[in-house]
Amino acid sequence: MATLPQPDETSATFASRVSTSRRGQPCVLVIEDEEDLRLTIAESLEAGGFAVAQAPTAAEAHERIKGFAYDAIVVDLRLPDGDGMEVLDAALERYPQIAAIVITGFGGVQEAVSAIRRGAKNFLLKPFQLSVLTQELRAFVNEPRLRAENAELRAQLRERYRFDNIIGQSGPMQQIFQTLELVAPMNSTVMIHGETGTGKELIARTLHHNSARASERFVAFNAAAIPDGLAEAEMFGHTKGAFTGAINDRMGRFEQAHRGTLFIDEVALMPMSLQTKLLRALQEREIERVGGSKPIKFDTRVIAASNCDLKKLVQDGTFREDLYYRLNVIPITLPPLRDRKEDIALLARHFVQKSCKSNGLAHKTISQEALRCLMGFAWPGNIRQLENAIEHAVAMSGREPEIALSVLPDDMTTPERAGMRTPVNIPDEGISFVSVVSQLERDLILKGLEKTRGNKRQAARLLGLSRTTLIDKIHRLDIDAPNMQAMH
Repeated sequence: MATLPQPDETSATFASRVSTSRRGQPCVLVIEDEEDLRLTIAESLEAGGFAVAQAPTAAEAHERIKGFAYDAIVVDLRLPDGDGMEVLDAALERYPQIAAIVITGFGGVQEAVSAIRRGAKNFLLKPFQLSVLTQELRAFVNEPRLRAENAELRAQLRERYRFDNIIGQSGPMQQIFQTLELVAPMNSTVMIHGETGTGKELIARTLHHNSARASERFVAFNAAAIPDGLAEAEMFGHTKGAFTGAINDRMGRFEQAHRGTLFIDEVALMPMSLQTKLLRALQEREIERVGGSKPIKFDTRVIAASNCDLKKLVQDGTFREDLYYRLNVIPITLPPLRDRKEDIALLARHFVQKSCKSNGLAHKTISQEALRCLMGFAWPGNIRQLENAIEHAVAMSGREPEIALSVLPDDMTTPERAGMRTPVNIPDEGISFVSVVSQLERDLILKGLEKTRGNKRQAARLLGLSRTTLIDKIHRLDIDAPNMQAMH
């Protein structure tokens, strides 16, 4: 239960009371000559979690402000021995971060404007609701802490997404670093090409956090993760009643990323209808919510990414050529890990340190034998697969200070598990090459459809094919309709 403030409490007594109360309790000085009102305000604020001191006159308020660093003051403009504005000025001069609310029963617009200009957070006319005063004080007192926390978070993000935190000494990576430094300050649209797991989102975030938009939002939209029927509403927003379940207006990703960056991942998997609307949005720099007719302007930098060959998709007719050129203003192609083997040792050591730190473990090293194994592996999952493999190895190494070959995942240390190849024996009488290849295609397509529960678009992505190519193969290979139906 809060200790009720005493009207005659000295600054020293108040300081002693605050030091024995719960840590971090905000301290407020209430300066009001009407005793009943002053006590009521003080008791209300104490009940709301504040430590409250009182001053009935300007002279006592000045003394208390000199003797204690309050988080906030509530000051009446009309005091028996002075002007509340002078008390406000003295408090702000001594403590520029102090939150001040001015109250009066005689004020008007001119006095309110003057108080705000001098640095007060708000101006309340008597009578006012005590709950409003408590809420506003709590918000104003927390402002510096929230600003400090936000600044710290932004600093951490800047540190995390510095260019030199992208690890790589290989030639292709050095070229990418040069491109990133040139492109980051610009507003130009960027298209990041690369296989799954090569770090496309890391590059997008690094561009954002090294741009003039770094203080605004980075918003991600994964075209593969959202069903086609909902993708338009997710990207552009919707109005109330636009479709079943749209109970309120909702902002889309473009509006969320206003003045910031919108990252569109797996853009190749967008349905053609959404591609058309995305193209129009990029051309006009405005969008319309689903169900709405009012154009909404946006100021958003767009960074897109794809693990597919977009040029081939354009040729196949599954990706708009005009959208491709609109997105591919500045292309960045991330090499697969198998083409930058000289970076594997650097990345592996980095991930070991990261895993040890996050799990509170002592530093570990990697044996040369384990490094040779990592550098000889094909890495179909690229950097993401390497990081997962290292996390597995760190966990399985227990208290050992060195990561040995034996603790790496089995599919890396057992050659026959490292790939999908199945040995083919050619008998003396020979084989039908076409039949063997066709059967392999059938097996792969069926596995892909099974894994995606019949979703052809996602299966095509897994198999590295366009959707139309996959459908052509399904028809050509005469994959049984009953099997297809069972998967839907």
